[in-house]
Amino acid sequence: MGKKLAVFEARTKDELNKAFTAILEQHGRALVVDFPAAGGLVSYGTSLADALRLVGNYTGRILKGEKPGDLPIQQSVRTEFVINLKTAKALGLTVPHGLLNAAEEA
Repeated sequence: MGKKLAVFEARTKDELNKAFTAILEQHGRALVVDFPAAGGLVSYGTSLADALRLVGNYTGRILKGEKPGDLPIQQSVRTEFVINLKTAKALGLTVPHGLLNAAEEA
């Protein structure tokens, strides 16, 4: 696909600032973060629950005799925004109320 993947790790507020500076310097166009349940600060992306629902639906159809190759391609379109408040506190960050209100889970 001609894309380059760069990995930046940040465990402190200073490291987080350095990582974002490096991303900007390298003209980063997308950002993927760790899952908040594993200690990451935030995540925004496809809803895992919705994706698992689709998998369950497919599994049921296959178990009822449908051929996998005959099933339509589906993709979860529901997104979710999650904030790990414990990580935010550890980094010394204050999460604005607007972000807290937008999050499905905080």
